[in-house]
Amino acid sequence: MMNFILRGFGSYAPERILTNADLEKIVDTTDEWITTRTGIKERHIAADGETTSSMAFESSKKALADAGIEPAELTHIICGTFTPDSMIPSAACRLQEKLGIKGQMCVDVQAACSGFLYALQSGRGYLCLEPESKVLVVSSETLSRRMNWEDRATCVLFGDASGAAVLTGGEITDGPRVLDVMLAADGSLGDLLTVNGGGSAYSYALGDTVGPEYFVEFQGREVFKHAVRNMTSISEAILKRNGFEKSDVDVLITHQANMRIIDAVGRRFNIPEERVFVNIEKYGNTSAASVPVALDEAVKTGFIKKGDLVLTPTFGGGFTWGAALIQF
Repeated sequence: MMNFILRGFGSYAPERILTNADLEKIVDTTDEWITTRTGIKERHIAADGETTSSMAFESSKKALADAGIEPAELTHIICGTFTPDSMIPSAACRLQEKLGIKGQMCVDVQAACSGFLYALQSGRGYLCLEPESKVLVVSSETLSRRMNWEDRATCVLFGDASGAAVLTGGEITDGPRVLDVMLAADGSLGDLLTVNGGGSAYSYALGDTVGPEYFVEFQGREVFKHAVRNMTSISEAILKRNGFEKSDVDVLITHQANMRIIDAVGRRFNIPEERVFVNIEKYGNTSAASVPVALDEAVKTGFIKKGDLVLTPTFGGGFTWGAALIQF
């Protein structure tokens, strides 16, 4: 019976912008090809010295300020990412240090593009155990460091960014409520989207050359098919579980992976384009960061209004997928 309140939102993207025209000079591609197939026009790329935790720090500062909460008040830091600064320490611990605080529980959640929803659901679980908790849920990805810039099928798709939210308990009137989150996965399909290099099954000896397995590799058509099917089915399931119809959804914010995927999910829910929030043209696919960045922008620009029911389906490597319902 607890209310899960999103007290504040924040997002950050690096200053450097890589346009489709820039990519034409790097690989054999064109602005027209990228735009018509993905909807992406540009993406942000981390500067030298900029990392997953430093971007998480920037988005977290904004979310905390928006929530009116000091970093020292936090009890948990949960970071959704598959591109941490290092294997150890975790990105969450690196972020804690940057926030200048100690003692909080810190953990990374690795669910690829579903990372924010997996982290959000984890935060709800901690709040059930400790209702007075104040949880920082942040997703940050430095995907440019896991791109093979000679592979035109992947390097045109991804960008770097971070998004954050502060989650607490509270009253219905205290802010947007997370009504429900549903999560799922199917590891048998994992090989369709991978970053194998560096894992224990693909370890390197000192002096070895890094191969293509170190970077994002995927089978686009198969990923597309499963993404649309699973985001649609879990969205239908979460609506049914909470007594809603498709027509009750005021705003749809899907994982910003590909404009064709976003359009396909919107059509299956009969949601008009003007109620589907899209920012993929500015950021590309930022994996776990895409939903919190979109939420922050949709709130700050007034796209989401008080009283709106927002549906946020995601899909990512693993395969993982999920959906959340948020009542603003």
